Amino acid sequence: MQEWWPRAQAVAETFEAPTWALTFTIYGGWLALTWWWHTLPTWIVAPAGAWLCAWHMSLQHELIHFHPTSSPRINAALAWPPLNLWLPFALYREQHLRHHRDAHLTDPLEDPESTYMSMPDWTRARRARRLLHTACNTFAGRLLIGPACTIARFWSGQAATPWRILAGHAAGIALVLGWVCGICRINPLAYVACFIYPGTALILLRSLAEHRAAARPEDRTAVVEQAGPLGLLFLNNNLHVLHHEHPSIPWYALPKHWRQTRGALLATRQGPVYRSYLDVAARYAWRPHHPGPHPAHEGRP
Repeated sequence: MQEWWPRAQAVAETFEAPTWALTFTIYGGWLALTWWWHTLPTWIVAPAGAWLCAWHMSLQHELIHFHPTSSPRINAALAWPPLNLWLPFALYREQHLRHHRDAHLTDPLEDPESTYMSMPDWTRARRARRLLHTACNTFAGRLLIGPACTIARFWSGQAATPWRILAGHAAGIALVLGWVCGICRINPLAYVACFIYPGTALILLRSLAEHRAAARPEDRTAVVEQAGPLGLLFLNNNLHVLHHEHPSIPWYALPKHWRQTRGALLATRQGPVYRSYLDVAARYAWRPHHPGPHPAHEGRP
């Protein structure tokens, strides 16, 4: 288990009113938006649905890291309803905790959240797959085709998923679709178009430039200093260097800790520092963040 696990439990012993308020806001907002779906114009429903779906995925990230409680069971129950339908929380939790082994960050064979390809995979890949991979590592590609590619890639690697996880996720899907389609009478394709696809795209924009391959683990994580409204959407996970250094800090405390430790953190690291997500978009709108395979995989079997 990670060495920060006991510290995370200790930090989470305090009552986290902001995270509880956020949880009720997200689920309450989702219930209200779907309930009044047919009385609201699309220009309200679509951005609000995308925001709530992405916000829910950000909340799930907090729940993995022992917020708002120190109980994995309570947090898992809070995260269980799959508003995005495609991501089982149990798998997300297991993979994200593996992602926090910083010694293996970005390695496609060790880091489940790596967006690099290994050299053997790159060598075997057809031209179309290489082009798709490269496109998904641009800002525009993340918005347009990123969700479809991410969902397909995720489920292509889940053949060995335990049936208990699949059964629990299926029950969650039935609950969500029972409300969305059965009670609120929303066309499932419309739910995908207004909630799931754009919500997933927003989360993928956050992760585009979070990590890069580098020799030293401490140089592999980036930070976006001025996130604006996206900072609230991402629950300040734009301060990603600080999150990897201290994963137990709750989302609402990250800005203060960043102001206090910014100099010390950046003095020992050479990871990218972006001014804002506009800065990220300007750099990688059409140019891939990392073209080709992972640079450390040449010659690896």
